[in-house]
Amino acid sequence: MGEEYLISRFYSAAALLPQGLRDTFGRLSDGEKALAEEFRLRAGLLPSVLLPEGEKRLGTKTVSPRDLADILEIATESSLHSSKESIKNGFVTGLGGHRIGICGTAIMKSGEIDGIRAISSLSVRIAKEIKDCGREVAPKLIENGQFLSAIVISPPGGGKTTLLRDLIRQLSNRGFKVALADERNEIAAVRGGIPQTDVGVRTDVLSSCPRDQAVMLLLRTMSPDIIAMDEITAPRDARALESASNCGVGLLATAHALDVSELCGRGLYRELLLQGIFKKAVVISRTKGARSFSVQDLGGLC
Repeated sequence: MGEEYLISRFYSAAALLPQGLRDTFGRLSDGEKALAEEFRLRAGLLPSVLLPEGEKRLGTKTVSPRDLADILEIATESSLHSSKESIKNGFVTGLGGHRIGICGTAIMKSGEIDGIRAISSLSVRIAKEIKDCGREVAPKLIENGQFLSAIVISPPGGGKTTLLRDLIRQLSNRGFKVALADERNEIAAVRGGIPQTDVGVRTDVLSSCPRDQAVMLLLRTMSPDIIAMDEITAPRDARALESASNCGVGLLATAHALDVSELCGRGLYRELLLQGIFKKAVVISRTKGARSFSVQDLGGLC
């Protein structure tokens, strides 16, 4: 993936910022723009950019509450009300597929989050498609023409979503019907019904729907060969995956963990692995900003 493409993605994400912040981030060198992963914006503090080596604070002017409100206005195209469901889940997806994480004061209703007010910080994750990053991984997940269910693992920020997106594309273009449960609309970045990222020619996307419900809906309606989803985080997600597996559908998902051993130490994942729901683990390692992938058989590892 060339520097020119990476810089173009930087500017695409920066377009979601008000002009003053856009100018501040625009003073980064081309090399830093290409490596930038997120814009971090906290009310009352200097803006910062997340680089492989950590956060770098920029400029001399602190971020104001008005700046944060303006970013959400831009990202939602001045339609915050229509984005209420997404906002109450803590994020919105802007043009270009860039996900904006939201922190502030939760508005509670009947014991559940109904919205977020008094926004205190935003994280703009720069969406990047690294096409073919999964080219060598995908064949290792296929045996005798059959997809072997796999879980992609790495620590936070390790590149799980990027690899997942390309694996979906690779498998879809190899002939598998893939149904994507994209709860945070971060993988396909659907806007107006059209994915803004390339997730393959045989991929059907259900976005902004809780993962467990999405898995069951896709199972009933799209007759998929593979159901893909991002992070498994709750018992209900695991139950939905168990149901799909029992119906003979392949599964592709992600989880936070340093390695398989750490994954096995967590009850939610350990139970899935003991049941044989996943056959393979794709482990992402990162050294000095460079990522590498290894595929491991899960049989008997937990």
